[in-house]
Amino acid sequence: MTSAALLLSIVSGGTTISEPKGNLKGLRSEVIKRLKKLFRRRVPAELAISPELADSLCALSFELRRQVGVLLNRRGQVTEVVVGEAKGIELPELGRSRGAAGRLAGVRFVHTHLFGEGLDDEDLLALRLSRLDVVCALCVEDGHCSRVELAHLHPGQLGEDGIERLQVPSVYALQFPVLDVVRELESEFQSVLSDGKQTKEAKGKDRAVLIGVRTREGGSDERSMAELIRLAESADLQVVSHGIQTRANVDPRTVVGKGKLQQLILDSLSLGASMIIVDRALSPAQARAIADMAQVEVLDRNQLILAIFGQRAKSRAGRLQVELAGLKYELPRLHQRAKGLSRITGGIGAQGPGETKLEIHRRRVRARIDRLEKEIDALGRQRQLRRKNRLSQGIPVVSLVGYTNAGKSTLLNRLTKSDVIAEDRLFATLDPTSRRIHLLGGTDIVLTDTVGFIQDLPKELVSAFRATLEELEDADVLLHVLDASDAHHETQADAVNRILDDLGLEDLPRLVVFNKVDCLDEAQRDELGEHDLAISAQKGQGLTQLLETLEELVLVSREQALVARKEKVEPKFKPVCDWEPISEEEV
Repeated sequence: MTSAALLLSIVSGGTTISEPKGNLKGLRSEVIKRLKKLFRRRVPAELAISPELADSLCALSFELRRQVGVLLNRRGQVTEVVVGEAKGIELPELGRSRGAAGRLAGVRFVHTHLFGEGLDDEDLLALRLSRLDVVCALCVEDGHCSRVELAHLHPGQLGEDGIERLQVPSVYALQFPVLDVVRELESEFQSVLSDGKQTKEAKGKDRAVLIGVRTREGGSDERSMAELIRLAESADLQVVSHGIQTRANVDPRTVVGKGKLQQLILDSLSLGASMIIVDRALSPAQARAIADMAQVEVLDRNQLILAIFGQRAKSRAGRLQVELAGLKYELPRLHQRAKGLSRITGGIGAQGPGETKLEIHRRRVRARIDRLEKEIDALGRQRQLRRKNRLSQGIPVVSLVGYTNAGKSTLLNRLTKSDVIAEDRLFATLDPTSRRIHLLGGTDIVLTDTVGFIQDLPKELVSAFRATLEELEDADVLLHVLDASDAHHETQADAVNRILDDLGLEDLPRLVVFNKVDCLDEAQRDELGEHDLAISAQKGQGLTQLLETLEELVLVSREQALVARKEKVEPKFKPVCDWEPISEEEV
C-alpha cells in the first residue's frame, strides 16, 4: 500500500458502494463489470476470507498485474473494492473516524500480493493506524492463492510492535474464527484501557506527544522545545515523546510532513497519548486535520498557555481574564471552523437571507467579550482606588517582574515572610500580590508580585491581563528577577524587556537581580561579574545587598518623581507685555 493509505479511517457498517475505486485507468468495461460483481459476494461472518472470494481476487490480480483488495464488514459484506499498482494499493479516504476507544474499526482488509511477498511494513502500519480488525495478504502464484498471511492487533504486545501474525500455506487451510477473535480482542483492549484509566486517575496525568517545526524562517529549537515540555508539565501532563522536524516550509494542512505525522500517530497509539501539542500557533483547519487523522486532542502553544492559566486562576478577576483571553483567541478563528452553515432567522419582513449560525456564534462571542471587558474594567477601578490610597500615603511601590519561574514569588516570601504560592513550575502566580516591607535604612515600600512573562506570550493574554499589569504603571521601581541557572536567561531578559516596552514602561527605573545563584558553580558565578546583583531567594543569599541597593534606587526614583511633579504643578511663567513704556522725550 502507498503511504496515503496509512492515514485512512475505515468505515464499518453495511453501506454498499457499487463502484470500484483506485487505479482503474486502462481497464476494459468487461473487467470493470467483474470488479463490480465482487460487491455481491458474501463471506461467512465467522471466516476471514472465503476460498471463492480469494480465488476471484487472485485471478483478477494476476490478469491485471495489479493488486486488488476488498474491505469486508463483520457481516461478511464487501463494502469496498480497490485496485492498486503492481507493488502497492491505495485505499480511499472515507472521511470517517475509527472506532471508539477500546474498539476496532469493524472491517477487515484483504488484498493480493503479486510477487510472493507477504505482509509488508505498510500493511502493518495501516493495521495500527486504522485499527483494522484484520489485514490479510493473498500471495498470488499463476492466478491462484499460494499462501495466506494474516495479522491483527493484540493488547498483550506480542512481539515488539503489538501485532500477532498468522501464516498458512493455503486459503483452504485457514482456520481463523474472526468474529470470536475480534470480540475477545476488544474485550482485552477495553480492559487495558480501564486499567490505564485507573492508573491515570491515580497519577492524575494525561499523556502528551510534543512536536515542533524548524524552517528557514525560524521556528522551534531545543530551547523552545524544552520550554514547551515545562509548559506541558506545568499543565499536569506527562510528556511521553517529543521531537523537532526540520523542513523547508510548514505544511499548510498538517504543519508537519506526512511521515512525521504518521510517526506522531503511532506514538500516540503505542504510548497511550491522548494529546498532541504543536510548538506553534495552529489554524483551526490545521488542528482539525491533525486531530481527524490521529483521533486525539490537538493543542498549539498558545492554547496550552491558556489552559495553564485556566487551571491556575483562582480569583474572580483571574478567571474573567482567562475566559476573555480564550474568547479573543477563538474569535478570529471562528470563520475557519464552520464553513457553509445554513442561514437562519430569514423570512418575510427580514432583510436579506438571514444570518448564518457562524454569524450568530460570532455575535454572541463578541457580546460576551464586551461583558467580560466591562467586568474586568470595574475590578480594575477597584484596584486603582487601592493603589491611590497607597500612593496618598507616600509609600513607594516596587513591582517584581521577570520570566515565569524566575523565583519572584519565592523572593517575595523571603523578603516579606509571606506564604504566597511559590512552585517550581511555569505560571504558578497569576493574581498580583502586594506586601509591605520595612527596608534596612528605615524606608517602607510595597512589594508587588505579578504574573510572569514568557517568550512569544500570546497578545490575547497581554490584552486580557491589562488590568492586572496596570499595577506596574504605578511602580517607582521595577525589580527584574532573572534565573541565573537558566542557560537562556539573556534571551528571557530580552523577551521581558520587549513586553515591558510594549506596555509603555520603558522609562521606569529597573533593577536587575540574578536569582538562583546557589545552582551555579564557581566559574558560572564569576561570569556574572562583581557589579551584578546575585542572590538566592531560596537560600537567602545576597539579600542584604539587594535591599540596600533597592532602597537607594527607590529614594532616588521618588525624589526625581517629586521634582517632576512639582515642575508640572508649579510651572515658571515669564511676564508677557504687549505694550512699550513711553519715554520722557515723547512726553
